[in-house]
Amino acid sequence: MSETLPDAPESAAPQSDASESDSPVYPMARGRCPFDPAPELSRRLREEPVSRVQIWDGSEPWLFTRYDDVRAVLADPRVSSDSQKDGYPQQSPGIKARRTRARSFISMDDPDHAAQRRLLTGDFMVKKVERLRPRIQKIVDDLIDEMLAGPKPADLVQAFALPVPSLVICELLGVPYADRAFFHRVSKVLVAKDATPEQSLTALEELLGYLGELVEKKLTDPGDDVLSRLAVEQVATGGMTADEVASMGQLLLVAGHETTANMIALGTTALLQNPDQLAAVRDGDDKLVANAVEELLRYLTIVHTGRRRVALEDLEVAGQHIRKGEGMIAAGEVANRDESRFPEPDKLDVTRKARHHVAFGYGVHQCLGQPLARVELQVAYRTLYRRIPTLRLAVPLDEVKFKHDMVVYGVHELPVTW
Repeated sequence: MSETLPDAPESAAPQSDASESDSPVYPMARGRCPFDPAPELSRRLREEPVSRVQIWDGSEPWLFTRYDDVRAVLADPRVSSDSQKDGYPQQSPGIKARRTRARSFISMDDPDHAAQRRLLTGDFMVKKVERLRPRIQKIVDDLIDEMLAGPKPADLVQAFALPVPSLVICELLGVPYADRAFFHRVSKVLVAKDATPEQSLTALEELLGYLGELVEKKLTDPGDDVLSRLAVEQVATGGMTADEVASMGQLLLVAGHETTANMIALGTTALLQNPDQLAAVRDGDDKLVANAVEELLRYLTIVHTGRRRVALEDLEVAGQHIRKGEGMIAAGEVANRDESRFPEPDKLDVTRKARHHVAFGYGVHQCLGQPLARVELQVAYRTLYRRIPTLRLAVPLDEVKFKHDMVVYGVHELPVTW
């Protein structure tokens, strides 16, 4: 990667006063290339693959950086995803507060996790998602039509990257897209690393209240959507409360648009800095485009605060003894740059066979919505570059504002022209 920027700012998350520790603060500051992991993470991958780091509350969980170790941690039944357990390394004070108020199945262990996840598995099966491809294509084409008819330069985030997955997830869940300004606003707070507990809880209560009312309406007037099905099958029969369905809905709504929107915009930014790779995507067949999506997921790994876990019992990983109750962070953002699994890992190569990356996690908690994300990204990348072959940044790369302040990495704005 030849394009570089000034040193990235430190995380905006509040830091503990426990500065006596020799352990570095995690997440760590990125270096000059906005697409690469933090230099200290890369060093640890090479020299200290299992080590201690310090997080915002002064605790020192274990950090795992190697690909094989990350997969081992995420697949180990002796390791818990339950964010309520002592020792769990929370991402920030705000995220801790909202997870205490409303738990979702990603922060549960089996059997509770499996029971809730099973309610949604059918909605995200590959065959069902593939049937959505024509509708996703129509959404993408319509948004490009609007962008081409509008002023230049355009902000690709607001004109394209954000509305594509927002429209799709709204239609899938049964959430009115007309309310997008509201849920975009509260989502930004929920994924902000520097949001206070009060800010996070206020945003969460707003979203849960909105979704709870929506679920109640669907009890009497159901549609052909996920929230309607859950209202009829679960709330009406006493299997779940409307609040529990709302909690599940807020996870799907926020994750369903934040992650894919950031991948569309950040992936485009990376490809614009690698014109030969962009040309390959633009001119490639379906197989090449699908492969390029996997490589971009590996290369960028936008969940850059690690997968958080806590040990349920004493165990050993890569020769390191981990005690019961100790926090664990599986750093997928650097594991996907492990040269033992991905030769020349810092090179973006859309022909690379990268499907075994861990951008979607690994094990029983692997991202439920990954089939939908893959189709959205395939359609978005391919159509955008073919329909606007002269697409380019309207500002120098060092003027692009990257999301160092968010749990999900990306860009706040992406001025483009053609």
